[in-house]
Amino acid sequence: MTPERPTSAGKDVPRMDRRALLLGTGAALVGAAAAPLMFQKHASVFIAKNQRYDSGLTTTIRDGLLATGIDVAWLRGRRVLLKPNMVEPSRSAPQMTTHPAMVRATAEVFRAWGAKVTVGEAPGHVRDTEMALVESGVGEALKDDKIEFADLNYQEVGWRPNKTKISPLTGLYFPSAVMEADLVVSMPKLKTHHWVGMTASLKNMYGTLPGIVYGWPKNVLHHAGIPETVIDINSAAGKTVTVIDAITCMEGDGPIMGSPKQMGLVVVSTNLTAADSTCARIMGFDPGQIHYLHLANGELGPVPDQLIKQCGERWQELVSPFQVLDQPHLRRILARGPAELTS
Repeated sequence: MTPERPTSAGKDVPRMDRRALLLGTGAALVGAAAAPLMFQKHASVFIAKNQRYDSGLTTTIRDGLLATGIDVAWLRGRRVLLKPNMVEPSRSAPQMTTHPAMVRATAEVFRAWGAKVTVGEAPGHVRDTEMALVESGVGEALKDDKIEFADLNYQEVGWRPNKTKISPLTGLYFPSAVMEADLVVSMPKLKTHHWVGMTASLKNMYGTLPGIVYGWPKNVLHHAGIPETVIDINSAAGKTVTVIDAITCMEGDGPIMGSPKQMGLVVVSTNLTAADSTCARIMGFDPGQIHYLHLANGELGPVPDQLIKQCGERWQELVSPFQVLDQPHLRRILARGPAELTS
């Protein structure tokens, strides 16, 4: 049961005032492009191959967002929060976290369209966010480009009700940067996950919830059910798009202990469910067997391939099966034929 006023280390968690709370809640309701999140029967996903961290990313990301329907005119003057994955960064493990070049390029695209860009993250395993910024390389990139960073683990929070109620949580506490954002850009690293099979843009939104409320590593959410809370978080987070770092990925014992897998891909979409379903197929997984994608279908976006318009490269030509741990719940997600990949 979520407390009415959660505490951390015996102290009240700071709460947003009424004006800030209303401002944050209303941010997702401004204009047609920011209408309340509802099921999209069809969506588009853009895939670019032969991608590198040292060149061309700005063009790729801009082209991907345009191809999948971003409303550029609406973005001018809007507050855009980029949310990379900085779960447990280490300079010796580039497959762990979103590459800083991806963050810089995405920020450049949205700034060129007149948006006010902030980068924010609530690392799930690291309480020292400054250390996470240093080890991930993101801190240096933000300093060079003069981009503001929001520590989502420790900001004041606001409350949003759980409208989908897939998990038992009655509502969710979001940091002020999320509450006030007009658009959140999920920027995950494409990885396997030892509990839920894979982690990409939907699961990456775990990092929008503060550790001061949900613990490290977000134990309250884990106890409420990872697949279920993935759906509830994404339903409550407001308008989202995704830019997925699938250049250097992780396979095996992800999302922390796995091995690097070079894919050279960037995946972009204005619908996170469609993007993750397409990534699952590229990884050699049956998206219908990944529990949170099964739950997302009909709530957040389309999973069946025939409902997803492909832009850029065709995923069928990019399939490269990812290794997973030899566990029954993970063996079940492995696609055994073309029919399962397109299901």
